[in-house]
Amino acid sequence: MHQLTKTDFIQYLNCPKSLWLLKNKPEDFPKGEFSLFLEKLIKEGYEVEEYAQQLFPDAVNLPDFGSAELTKQEIEKGNTTFFQATFLTEKGVFARIDILEKKEDGTWHIYEVKSSTSIKKDRKHNHLKDACFQKHAMLESGYKVSQVSIIHLNKEYIRQGEINPNELLEIEDVTEQINDIYSGVVNQINSAVHYINRETISLKTCTCREITRSNHCDSFKYFNPDIPEYSIYEIGRISAKKVVELIDLDVLAITDTPSDYKLNEKQQLQVESVRQNQPIIDHKEIENKLSALKFPLHFIDYETYASAVPRINGVRPHQHIPFQVSIHTMQKDGSIQHFEFLAHELELPIKLNEFMEASTGKKGTFISWHASFEMSRNKDMIKMLPQHEDYLVYMNSNMFDLEDIFKTDYVDYRFHGSTSIKKVLPVLLPDLSYNDLEVQNGTMALDVWGRMVLDDNFDEDKVKVRKNLLAYCELDTLAMVELYRELKKHSIK
Repeated sequence: MHQLTKTDFIQYLNCPKSLWLLKNKPEDFPKGEFSLFLEKLIKEGYEVEEYAQQLFPDAVNLPDFGSAELTKQEIEKGNTTFFQATFLTEKGVFARIDILEKKEDGTWHIYEVKSSTSIKKDRKHNHLKDACFQKHAMLESGYKVSQVSIIHLNKEYIRQGEINPNELLEIEDVTEQINDIYSGVVNQINSAVHYINRETISLKTCTCREITRSNHCDSFKYFNPDIPEYSIYEIGRISAKKVVELIDLDVLAITDTPSDYKLNEKQQLQVESVRQNQPIIDHKEIENKLSALKFPLHFIDYETYASAVPRINGVRPHQHIPFQVSIHTMQKDGSIQHFEFLAHELELPIKLNEFMEASTGKKGTFISWHASFEMSRNKDMIKMLPQHEDYLVYMNSNMFDLEDIFKTDYVDYRFHGSTSIKKVLPVLLPDLSYNDLEVQNGTMALDVWGRMVLDDNFDEDKVKVRKNLLAYCELDTLAMVELYRELKKHSIK
């Protein structure tokens, strides 16, 4: 009999067949890479949990891999508060509860600890169903649960000095919300237990076939081998409703989309690009947008560090702190000058702002890719560093998003429905590649820089690491320069 954990259950809710494959044919389940981002989330979850445990100083800390029998023995000894209490039902439902407290009336209070700043109820992270799962395991094991709470980070908390767990964390009683959905979730748990223990299932298609690409399970290709390279799932921002409609019309390839099928303008351009097997370019609109930019042009990109628990004063949970910037400045004659800054320690970005203002001044246009990110960081820094408000306000007021051109004015089916620079660059400028870099994306940059400045046991060559970080961020802005030049060729046709 297969056990069902809380993580398994959430996977079942997203795609039952994917979980069945993992449990019954693990050799066929796509292994995938354990991402740095996922590893970071797990570490931060443990850290938040440690602060939550400080709220219960008298609790018994059970082993991380302790058994349900051990938990039972400790309860029978008369202990009333536990970390990592474990329960296993006769049907194989396995739960490990973050914090468990016995109330005066003999009933139990479950606390689930989350590293988010709110209670999530989305498809991938349903904290309420998580808590229902834990309650069910306890009830089936013979214990009465009268209260359920979720402990999460306080989004308004700003660190000043030593961290006080009572200020860092919020305890939110969700007992009524749990009671409202409990019976329905229990039915889903029982269905999951039955499903994963079936000897066979149909390996043809899975439920993810009728939802959007970002919500597909890891084993989507295994169950849906008939999906073509340029499929309807790549149509930008297509809704699940439209996916189902097209499937009902027996349409999987973008090229088979009926000419009278209702799509928005951006989606229609993408479909037309696939049909014509070439990009759809609005030369006039590109000319209009680029000619409106004021020189000098400052192509700018930040790298940022964020953590669930703030590391320095003046910072909120999960707040991004820019630690690196690359700027390529282009004059009207086409000449280029490169400016770069990389912090030696995690600190408020005072030096970074001083460097930027000294490098660019309050003149010209700032150009970024997915500009909302840089603009949000600037808004944060205005609050953190009011002495730099004038410069940051100027930057935001004179910001141009180069990505926008690739949403409507330069649409190429080879971008696979994305306007990420990592998708656009290989198509337009294949010789300019991230593949040869040691640091290849923002998550890697955050990870290696964070470890370098915060981990006393960091044993890599710091000079080499800094060189790799600078090379990555430089390519981000150089790529924008070269894409701008490529677009200028199209703007004068």
